[in-house]
Amino acid sequence: MTEQVEAAVTGPVKAKGLRGWLSALGPGLITGAADDDPSGIGTYSQAGAQLGYGIGWTMLLSFPLMAAIQEISGRVGRVTGRGIAGNVCRHYPPALLNLIVTLLFIANTINIAADLAAMADASKLLVGGPAFAYVVLFGVISVVAQIFFDYQRYVAVLKWLTLSLFAYVAALAVTRVAWSEALHGALVPRLEWSGDYWTTIVAILGTTISPYLFFWQASQEAEDERVDPDKSPLIRSPADAVAEFQRIRADTIIGMGFSTLIALSIIIVAAATLHATGKTDIETSAQAAEALRPIAGAFAEMIFALGIVGTGLLAIPVLAGAAAYAVGEGRRWKVGLARKPKEAAAFYAVLSLSAAIGVALNFTPISPISALYWSAVINGVLAVPVMVMLMIMVRRHDVMQRFVIKGLLYWLGWLSTAVMALSVIGMVVGLLL
Repeated sequence: MTEQVEAAVTGPVKAKGLRGWLSALGPGLITGAADDDPSGIGTYSQAGAQLGYGIGWTMLLSFPLMAAIQEISGRVGRVTGRGIAGNVCRHYPPALLNLIVTLLFIANTINIAADLAAMADASKLLVGGPAFAYVVLFGVISVVAQIFFDYQRYVAVLKWLTLSLFAYVAALAVTRVAWSEALHGALVPRLEWSGDYWTTIVAILGTTISPYLFFWQASQEAEDERVDPDKSPLIRSPADAVAEFQRIRADTIIGMGFSTLIALSIIIVAAATLHATGKTDIETSAQAAEALRPIAGAFAEMIFALGIVGTGLLAIPVLAGAAAYAVGEGRRWKVGLARKPKEAAAFYAVLSLSAAIGVALNFTPISPISALYWSAVINGVLAVPVMVMLMIMVRRHDVMQRFVIKGLLYWLGWLSTAVMALSVIGMVVGLLL
């Protein structure tokens, strides 16, 4: 990292130690960590168990693509002072806004339900007790924290929760891995023309390049600007643009790199322990944790399960918050986690509703196992139209003014969109054959 970029991230006075490093990072780190939610952990575990080391290449492919699209999303929020939905409602037909926001709300709510189910299973695995009680407990904690915590304290808690993801690196350290096969799987793409294979690809990309993360990072950049009296949207303070863009890029690359490291660790652990012993029917992250015990020991099982709970507590607020930001900005309500509940009652009502429906879905005949996997597939399919709209929007001068996205970042954004579209097409074709 160059001195200039480092200065942009850490500010004029560098804080020391882990606390200072975490405080210097922002929406990019939280976005990257939330990317590895329990739904994602279940998807990566399933992919590693079913396909072995040979699916690892998807992580290295997705890293520059997810970093590009998340940086673009962050720039939208910082330049305009609004999230994605806030810009769509001002520059696009209401029908398009309503369609995207509705689909995002549905996808996020299903994802919340799947994450709560995985967290409950992991908690039951660790300490016992009824799963339904954990579903309610975690749902309530997530909502109450967002509504009643001070914004700065809330963001700090989310940053510290990202450390729970290192549990999967620890699991990797105590697992016997065929590193030559793992390296080959990460560097050499292997394709199969089957519906199941391409559905797994869409699920992996959908849990890695997810629409809710676009909306969250853009809205958080806008929120951070709004609560800081020394900042204003870059269209009104263009002199700050260079430093802010460098900060967003460094923050995003670190966050997405962190996400990729964790995801690849999960795939390798699942491939080394489950696929290698013929256990290919693992469908949830909790099942993966439990299956590790006879192969990698109780320690690996414990840290895997603890990581599920920790990252779920991180991801559910992001999922519910992203839905609330999208709906609220689209309706031009007062939004923001820094606002008091009475100042943004409708915003917090949407946030609570999304979480409440997610809790309720766990008490229906809908299988949480299926929801865990298919929520990632839904995100993959939804990502395509959202990304197309985003890439067109960031070239509009009436939105971005002098800060329209161009150059390598712009083309990486379109490449990310094309890869997502081709994977969805491959899934549809494979299912029809």
